[in-house]
Amino acid sequence: MGNSLRHLDLNLLVTLNALLAEHNVTRAAKRLHLSQPAVSVQLARLREVFGDPLLLPGPRGMRPTARADELREPLRLALESLTQAVAPSTPFDPAKARQTWRIAASDYSESTIVLPALAGLRSAAPGTRLAILGSPPPALARQAEQGDIDLAFHINEEAPPGLRRRSMFTERYVLAGRAGHPCLKRRPTLAQFCKLDHAMVSPVGGGFHGVTDAALAELGMARNVVLSVPHFLFLGSVLASTDLVAVVPSRLVSGHPALQVVEPPLEVPGFEMLMLWHERMHRDPAHQWLREHIAGSV
Repeated sequence: MGNSLRHLDLNLLVTLNALLAEHNVTRAAKRLHLSQPAVSVQLARLREVFGDPLLLPGPRGMRPTARADELREPLRLALESLTQAVAPSTPFDPAKARQTWRIAASDYSESTIVLPALAGLRSAAPGTRLAILGSPPPALARQAEQGDIDLAFHINEEAPPGLRRRSMFTERYVLAGRAGHPCLKRRPTLAQFCKLDHAMVSPVGGGFHGVTDAALAELGMARNVVLSVPHFLFLGSVLASTDLVAVVPSRLVSGHPALQVVEPPLEVPGFEMLMLWHERMHRDPAHQWLREHIAGSV
């Protein structure tokens, strides 16, 4: 037979599998929905390919040769595996799933997207696991392509090209400080705003200039940023326990009992939050379910 399948018609192996199961050309033909002469022709071809008669006439049908007996189980298993490989994807059943999903998300995305979806995810798919990974935007496309992450959440302006995307929501900014902050009893004027001591989140680390500062610069003004932190979680604790204020995404502070929230005295451009994934996972039933579940939880 040689060491290559390039010149072997796989239909012959299907016929051989039926013949080894039935030990009868007529019954094998019926099983394959073929004529008896067609199966006889294929058996002759199989004998040529394997260099063995494979099936010999016997008193009660056909008797397999030793070579045929060797082929029986490996051939059956191989054809079953091939059938499963080319069969249409079966519907995804979250209750029986055992996937480990990996999601790239900032602490903002964890709080506003992953957390609202988590309880439902655990209830619907209790056998699955979820890993949240921090990933810089330049690495998202490569990690998605290599299968290191299944999903990513990032703002539209910085989302890498080449990935599938779905809009989750549009966010706006508000001004927040501790509950009872004397300067936040009402919306401050622009001048009052600029005199306050501000904190901000710098995702790249150590930055003191953001979208608020860009908006102020267009007006020929500047604020006093005295603290730069890498995470929103820490910023919330800072605001609740000091007199610092911050311009923050509204979803992070909405309903926070320890914080006072007012509208900022200038227009700060918001952002669109996206769900991102690679084309290779787009039609996977499990991945489709995960995307729909998360999107429906926000």
